[in-house]
Amino acid sequence: MTNTPENIICSWSGGKDSCFAFMQAVQQGHQPVALLNILNENGRISRSHGLPPAILQQQAAALGLPIHLQPSTWADYEQHFTATLTTIREQYGATAAVFGDIDLQPHRDWEEKVCAAAGLRAVLPLWQLDRKMLVYRMLEQGIKCRIVSCNEHLGEHFLGRLLDDVLVADLEAAGVDVCGENGEFHTVVTDCPLFSLSVQLPAYRKIKHEKYWFLDWE
Repeated sequence: MTNTPENIICSWSGGKDSCFAFMQAVQQGHQPVALLNILNENGRISRSHGLPPAILQQQAAALGLPIHLQPSTWADYEQHFTATLTTIREQYGATAAVFGDIDLQPHRDWEEKVCAAAGLRAVLPLWQLDRKMLVYRMLEQGIKCRIVSCNEHLGEHFLGRLLDDVLVADLEAAGVDVCGENGEFHTVVTDCPLFSLSVQLPAYRKIKHEKYWFLDWE
């Protein structure tokens, strides 16, 4: 990011990486103006992490920010993402959008593409940082999160677990990237230093869809 404070939009998955990228941007002096999340076409859960709007809205309220929730099919995802970025830019005077990707170049290429189309700059505060070091920095800086989905290699017993030193060791023992950057698992943040209050998770059950396990929220 530049040294000049900017009004930023955060691409908010509800998980640890987007939250930590948000925290880093704030620590660098930038002013968040809104969060953005894409839901599935029926608007019931988020596309990336399977979180219901109620959880995402709790997180946004804890940050004191508006969140723009945009339903979309996968086919229209890019169109809706770009249009929503543009709307937020115009409404709040944003100049940049923050993303939590770490080292997957195709993801960065896509983010820079949609930001350019929306008249914004893509910013990735976690880019090229060591994945394991990042996880420990997240824990040290007060992020609390739980696994909400994972692949069948990890299995259903990993669902709902709190990210801590024990879980990091178990992920390594399972041969899985501890940051889940390759999609091995996703998380939901329930607390961080920027939250005014903790997020209360609703009851859930565990379900399997194709080769992935999910928390199905009630």
